[in-house]
Amino acid sequence: MSAEVKVTGQNQEQFLLLAKSAKGAALATLIHQVLEAPGVYVFGELLDMPNVRELAESDFASTFRLLTVFAYGTYADYLAEARNLPPLTEAQKNKLRHLSVVTLAAKVKCIPYAVLLEALALRNVRQLEDLVIEAVYADVLRGSLDQRNQRLEVDYSIGRDIQRQDLSAITRTLQEWCVGCEVVLSGIEEQVSRANQHKEQQLGLKQQIESEAPRERQDLVQVELKGLSFLPWGCGVPAACLSFRRPQRAFCAPGQLIILGS
Repeated sequence: MSAEVKVTGQNQEQFLLLAKSAKGAALATLIHQVLEAPGVYVFGELLDMPNVRELAESDFASTFRLLTVFAYGTYADYLAEARNLPPLTEAQKNKLRHLSVVTLAAKVKCIPYAVLLEALALRNVRQLEDLVIEAVYADVLRGSLDQRNQRLEVDYSIGRDIQRQDLSAITRTLQEWCVGCEVVLSGIEEQVSRANQHKEQQLGLKQQIESEAPRERQDLVQVELKGLSFLPWGCGVPAACLSFRRPQRAFCAPGQLIILGS
């Protein structure tokens, strides 16, 4: 397994500076170095250079085509055109395989081992797992190898270069996403409005109860008072606990005031 290599733009910037002044065979050699360099996984800026595009109409057209395969294609694409393309070193093969896994991860996050073995033209699971571990160390992707279910579970992967003809599809996808966000936002606003209305109703009910409570207590006192009577001083009523609701017989000593319900 190769040493850990993080994806960084430092090496890429150096190659871009060298490519500005290179032409012909020197530029083709530089492109092969870029395709093999650790940590360089995007090639769009290199492809946009006028002198690089000139290679497509030169004796180094196969090198230019190989660069486009690394930018937009997969290892299967290379195998389909291998007769017309320069041979790959082991480092270039592994890099293109890493990029192929990224392409698959953009479509599905759980990739069966069988799909990976076929897409990457690998002979066994050991080679596949070693390749995935290299990609993880290079920070090309993050995930886990589910050996029990024989699949790769991808949590994150880098982005690849975008072709101009793909822009319309990307724009359409973003527009659909915006529409979906507006629908969700509208639903949230409706729920908030309902919640506010319910809150206002509950506050109104609370205020109504609080305003009516004193009056209800006053009416209750008046009703109780209507059922009361006063006894004269010195009545002979047995002294006992009195109830306003169920008057009882009572005696009082002279000078005491006893109040009985009627």
